[in-house]
Amino acid sequence: MKPVDVRAMTEDQLKDNILKLKKEQFNLRFQAATGQLENTARFTQVRRDIARLRTIQSERKSQQEQGS
Repeated sequence: MKPVDVRAMTEDQLKDNILKLKKEQFNLRFQAATGQLENTARFTQVRRDIARLRTIQSERKSQQEQGS
């Protein structure tokens, strides 16, 4: 997921994607605990995507506060 793609999303889309990624992260953690995780790099990708989405979300929030 690229920052350009994330910036094109609406606020609702950001929230939905964060929720979806959090669920995936939970499932990956569960798979790792049971020894079923095959793609260990996916865990890092998901973590970084969540961070990327939250960063864009906080940037928008701070811009709104400055604009008010």
